[in-house]
Amino acid sequence: MKKYKSCQSCGMPLRRDKSGGGTNVDGRKSDRYCSNCLIDGEFQNPEIDSAQKMKKRVKNKMKSMGFPGFLAGIFTKKIPKLERWRK
Repeated sequence: MKKYKSCQSCGMPLRRDKSGGGTNVDGRKSDRYCSNCLIDGEFQNPEIDSAQKMKKRVKNKMKSMGFPGFLAGIFTKKIPKLERWRK
């Protein structure tokens, strides 16, 4: 089984998830999604249905936390390559 270091939806490092990860339908912790993205097997923001929308959301969140725009851009660059968004 593959061990993921970051959420395969938003890219957040899983070790930084205060809840210890999202949850699957059966209540077990997800090994690939954070608690911001997945709860009880459901993605929390169904309107975010593309990597580009997720990049925009994460970039805006990082800016609101005080990260400079260029740095937020660097951190969100790999979102389209995450498992959820690969076609």
